[in-house]
Amino acid sequence: MTKLAIRVAETIDAVNNRLAIIAMWALLLSCLISSGNAFVRFFFSNSSNGWLEIQWYLFAGAVMLGAANVLRLNEHVRVDVIYGQLRTRTKVYIDLAGLVFFLMPVMLLMIYFAWPLFFDKFTTGEMSSNYGGLIRWPVWLALPLGFFMVLLQGISEAIKRVAWLNHQYEMNLVYERPLQ
Repeated sequence: MTKLAIRVAETIDAVNNRLAIIAMWALLLSCLISSGNAFVRFFFSNSSNGWLEIQWYLFAGAVMLGAANVLRLNEHVRVDVIYGQLRTRTKVYIDLAGLVFFLMPVMLLMIYFAWPLFFDKFTTGEMSSNYGGLIRWPVWLALPLGFFMVLLQGISEAIKRVAWLNHQYEMNLVYERPLQ
């Protein structure tokens, strides 16, 4: 494993960390818009479809842009019936196999299916059918972009695990089993 590969992994980590910050702000903004919209609807009997739609656009962006960071932080869902009892080296091999044989192929498949959906919405300029609704392509862009970033993070995680196995990289491999 070369130092260049490790630098690539760290760059991917940094990009996904920045996207997670954007996701965090998108989630906060979505909540503020939601509460503001509820306030206006309750007190002034007024509402806007555009404001309703921007909430779920922002939420979709938060989920799709934050997913890769969840993987980076090792906070993703896993079946840990046996995993928690294994030695660290065995866990790393299981993680590596899961990344290479499951996560990466599924993300490639998801990108393959999501890109044409986004491209169609973008080229046709599809608008919401609701009065005062928004254009649709920005929210559809979140799908291939989010899947691509999870794929890149999977590559980063695989690089770091191979480097760890070769004693070329130190990483925190502590997995705290969630409270049941």
